[in-house]
Amino acid sequence: MLTDSFASNQKFMSRNRSFKLLLSFTVLLLTIQLKTLQAQETTRFLSLNEAIANSIQNNQTVLLAQQDEKIAQAKYNQTQAFYLPQVGFSYTAMNTNNPLNAFGFKLQQQSITMSDFNPDLLNHPKGTADFSTKLELMQPIVNMDLWYQKKAAAKQTEIYQFQTARTKEFIQFEVEKAYLQLAFAYEVVKVLEEANKTSIAVKKFAADHFAQGLIQKSDVLNTEVQIKMVESNIAKAHSNISNASDYLSYLMHVPTGVTYTINETSSVNTTTIDNNKLTDLRADFLAMQKAIEASDYNITASKKTYLPRLNAFGSYQLNDSRMLGFGANAYLAGVQLSWAIFSGNKTKNTITTQTLERNKLKDQLTQQKDQSQIELKKAFRDLLDADFEIKQSEKSIEQAAESLRILQNRYEQGLTNTTDLLMASTQVSQQKLSKAQALLKANITKAYIQFLTTSFNK
Repeated sequence: MLTDSFASNQKFMSRNRSFKLLLSFTVLLLTIQLKTLQAQETTRFLSLNEAIANSIQNNQTVLLAQQDEKIAQAKYNQTQAFYLPQVGFSYTAMNTNNPLNAFGFKLQQQSITMSDFNPDLLNHPKGTADFSTKLELMQPIVNMDLWYQKKAAAKQTEIYQFQTARTKEFIQFEVEKAYLQLAFAYEVVKVLEEANKTSIAVKKFAADHFAQGLIQKSDVLNTEVQIKMVESNIAKAHSNISNASDYLSYLMHVPTGVTYTINETSSVNTTTIDNNKLTDLRADFLAMQKAIEASDYNITASKKTYLPRLNAFGSYQLNDSRMLGFGANAYLAGVQLSWAIFSGNKTKNTITTQTLERNKLKDQLTQQKDQSQIELKKAFRDLLDADFEIKQSEKSIEQAAESLRILQNRYEQGLTNTTDLLMASTQVSQQKLSKAQALLKANITKAYIQFLTTSFNK
């Protein structure tokens, strides 16, 4: 009996261990899958065209510019009142014992009798009620100042259309710059990881030589210091990748926290900009030009206020002494010619102010073009400098790599020390980073030249 009980207990414990082992394996598998899914959710590929398209469509700055465009269009629609009729309806209830008004009420109600001419009743009327239903019409005919104000409002809508276009061009430039910075961060990681592999190999070789008593402990410690410095820089480079990814997410107006991956060729901008020149058809220049034209229309509108205005009006009225009564009816129609001959020099001073503001806009447009021309020339010089730096860095990389190869051979033969080898390795990495930095500068400068010379296209 004891033997059977012991055997049964052993089987139970064996099954329990198997169940716990299976449960632990299942939990581990689910954890790995969950982490894989999370990694997939927080890391994804992003192309430059996708980033530009999403930013132009969803960026908050662009959306705000489009809102300004809609507001300008809505204000322009308000100018329809300058030529469309205005119709009003009113229902008025009044009661008075004023002699003039009381008699007038009865006249409007068409209820005058001989007894109403009694002097005592005329001078001391009882309370008289009047319920009036009125439909009024105002029709502008000739208002030259309002006509030119309408033209000025139309130019305002064009201003905001050009401003929206320029905002999209700026956002595209910002996206290209952020994307290039992301590519540069990945290139930095790549260079530093190569340097780290070299440092680890040197450390292994130094440790073997130290174990054989061929080198000193300080040489091994130097390799460890070098590895830790490179690892720190790699961590910073990964942070820069996250920072660039977050900025791209901000530009696209999507939640941050996603790390974007790119093609290795994304860091190269092949755009040709040799013949790019400043153009008057740039969107911000056109917006300023439309502002000048709108000012011209406003000046003309102010001048037209010296001219007379011609407007038509009419009304149809129902009067009764009873509420909801519509006994008497009458109409009134006419045309009014009005002329503001003198307004205390207000119009003259308004025209002077508007003319000065228009001239200021012209000066600002000239200044903006001159400044853009200076920036364009500087950008071309910066591009030449960056191209020269790239060529110099390529030569330096070749020379530094050859120097490192020679020192590695000498180091393996015991003819040079560890410090010289580490310095040579660092020099190769620095030259590669210098080339990547110069390439980033060249590509950003190309994108900026493109931004400066872009013509407006509908």
